[in-house]
Amino acid sequence: MLYERAKKEVEAISEQISSIKCQLEAFPPGKLICCNHKTHTKWYHKNQEQKSYIPKANRQLAEQLAQKKYLSSLLQDLEKEQKALTMYINHHPDLLQSESLLTKHPEYQELLPKNHISLSKELSDWMTSPYNKNTSHPEALIHKGGADTYLRSKSEVLIDLTLRKYNIPFRYECELVLNDTIIFPDFTIRHPHTGEYYYWEHFGLMDSLSYTDRTVSKLRLYTSNGIVPGNNLITTYETKNIPLTIQTIEKTIEFYFL
Repeated sequence: MLYERAKKEVEAISEQISSIKCQLEAFPPGKLICCNHKTHTKWYHKNQEQKSYIPKANRQLAEQLAQKKYLSSLLQDLEKEQKALTMYINHHPDLLQSESLLTKHPEYQELLPKNHISLSKELSDWMTSPYNKNTSHPEALIHKGGADTYLRSKSEVLIDLTLRKYNIPFRYECELVLNDTIIFPDFTIRHPHTGEYYYWEHFGLMDSLSYTDRTVSKLRLYTSNGIVPGNNLITTYETKNIPLTIQTIEKTIEFYFL
């Protein structure tokens, strides 16, 4: 729903606004005035009521003031967008009419096709219902994620928290049977708008030869069962010197789900 995307966008814009305001504090006071003269441009520095010429030798000052002007303009644009989105959010009903019909009048559900039933409710129920989890090496579940869950690595915690941030329904280490082989993908995910299944495997020891051999075998098992990287299988990687970053996680989620 647009409502949920609007709330996330307001959060992102608020962070941008805070960042720009901090950057603006570092610039010199005053503003830049550019005057065009046939074949060349002259720069002037206006500070309060004083206006002084900026020689070409002091180009750095002109560049700083130009950047300040651009960031100030961008700040105004973001504040207007934030205001517009906030107005939309404030006037949006807590419960849509279609959802109200299904939640307050369940007798209608018996008469409607299943595809009319709220997808968000189905996915919420799916995420919170019991499922077969990976029970091997429970002592390795030492890294706390969201909703009092524990995961096996710090990188998985980042993925867990970011999926929750964007309200993406998922299960951690949920049983999956492929060719009579039981595996436990790191994350089993449902697309928030379509309900389609995705699987996310994070391979965190790619500088280990034995680990990469197991990784290739696992990818072969997935692809032989129609679960293909770049399609419905999401893969991320890291080594000791190149860790997984929150930026990579957010871009991945944006690509597949937003």
